[in-house]
Amino acid sequence: MFKKFPKLFLFLLVFIFILNLVQSYFTELIYDEAYYWYYAQDMAWGYFDHPSMVAFLIKISSFLFDGELGVRFMSCVLSAGTYIILWLLVDNPKKKDYVVHFFLLVFSFTLMNAYGFLTLPDTALLFFTALFLWLYKRFLREPSIGVTLLLGLTMAALMYSKYHAVLVILFVFLSNVKLITNKKAWLAVGLALVCYIPHFVWLYQNDFVSITFHLYERPNQAYKFDGFTLGFFLNNIVIIGLLFYWVYSAFFKFKTTDRFSKALIYLVYGILIFFFISSFNRRVQAQWTIAISIPLAIIAFNYLLENAKSRKWVYRIGMVSLILLLYARGWLVYKPLFPMVYETHGNKEWVADLTQKAGGVPIVFENSYRRASMYAFYSDVPAISLNNHWYRKNQYSIDDSEERVRGKKVLYVPVAAKRGDIKYMHLDSTVFYGNFIDDFQSYRKLQCIVEKPKTGIEHSLKVYNPYGFDIPLENLKYTISYSNKYKQVKEMRSLKVKNRYRENHILKAKDTIFYTFELPLPKMENPGYFRIGVSENGLPSGLNGKPIKITE
Repeated sequence: MFKKFPKLFLFLLVFIFILNLVQSYFTELIYDEAYYWYYAQDMAWGYFDHPSMVAFLIKISSFLFDGELGVRFMSCVLSAGTYIILWLLVDNPKKKDYVVHFFLLVFSFTLMNAYGFLTLPDTALLFFTALFLWLYKRFLREPSIGVTLLLGLTMAALMYSKYHAVLVILFVFLSNVKLITNKKAWLAVGLALVCYIPHFVWLYQNDFVSITFHLYERPNQAYKFDGFTLGFFLNNIVIIGLLFYWVYSAFFKFKTTDRFSKALIYLVYGILIFFFISSFNRRVQAQWTIAISIPLAIIAFNYLLENAKSRKWVYRIGMVSLILLLYARGWLVYKPLFPMVYETHGNKEWVADLTQKAGGVPIVFENSYRRASMYAFYSDVPAISLNNHWYRKNQYSIDDSEERVRGKKVLYVPVAAKRGDIKYMHLDSTVFYGNFIDDFQSYRKLQCIVEKPKTGIEHSLKVYNPYGFDIPLENLKYTISYSNKYKQVKEMRSLKVKNRYRENHILKAKDTIFYTFELPLPKMENPGYFRIGVSENGLPSGLNGKPIKITE
């Protein structure tokens, strides 16, 4: 197989692989990586925000290495694999004469470069998008059983990487709708669905929490052209980097010649149009369109092989991009190289400081899955995020993290406290205070189920206790939060509830208590949603109920 690659290609590939390994070893984690490392501590078929591929890759890396490299090793491997597949996807025989141009082009893709060592869901998405296209190209030429089965497995791996993968599969299919009559194409789809059954089961067992959050519960904000639609266009420049003009120029000049080239066009236009439309409803993050990097790299490299002027400019600007990106990589490790603090700076310091001041007891961070997971990674001390009405749910809301600290002495770290038993500071000069709690008890999994009145103004409230132990009702207080139509919480109030049937003092394990209540008059104008929460033992109210739309 390696005969297909020039020696210079293999040399540069090994060089970049080693560069990514070194970068992985010396660069502290970013917050999202720490969060996905937390995923991997309890392997499952799904997680609150994403499917399970990112956790699987981290788990494999942790078997081989410790520390940051134990999170990132498989990202380095997949990145090298992406380079190899991109090379194979270009059929032009001239490519062997322009190996340096190929690496300058691909290395200049900003996020593809970063995902060469960072471990995020998009790392796997890029690799499996490239592999999917390579197998699809082979399927078009020779739809053997072997290629068909590999295509099905790759589609499943794509979907386990990130939910956005459905767009990759959908737009490739739309470029060749005749596949609907192809039995082997259906075999590939069937195999992919069978492989994805464990995740479907996980979603069902967890009340489709991921789908509900992404489509319904995620807070939004009022439309702003500069932050939404203009931001969408800027993001699609940023993900390509300094070569964006030549890359997009090659794309707009590209002419389809067969079903595969048509798939490349559909994939880019499809994803861009989909998220362009989405930009009128919500802020589109840069990485959401990252999958277009694969077809754009193929198209741009094919174009420069036939266009001397483009080749010259890609080489020149690519060299500038190479220098700047290498400098930026150095800054990720060594902060003084640039006067700005990033997530990879100072984590070991603030974690060590907080560990010493906390005396090694577990930490309960208020509303911060980022700091909880980062602290746990660098301290090897249990830490959780306790989420309340002013935040959102995350993996800590659905797993058993509460039980790791229940009944123990903990340090509780609020978001905006002005005093406390201890204080510590992040490298960005943000100061946090913490207070010790000797016997920590929280009940964030209590479920508040609201039924609107059919007549009158009294709502029904059912509070279900999913725990295996009884809960004293005297320790519980009920609250209501009002949010605007974008689900941004604007007001919080205590809620008076009436026990419908009897006076209970204990909410027994696996039991339900019934209340009625009337909506208190909010101070805010035109509230869009209300949500019921439980404040236990004086803690800020949790996200125990679902947002309920207020009808006028």
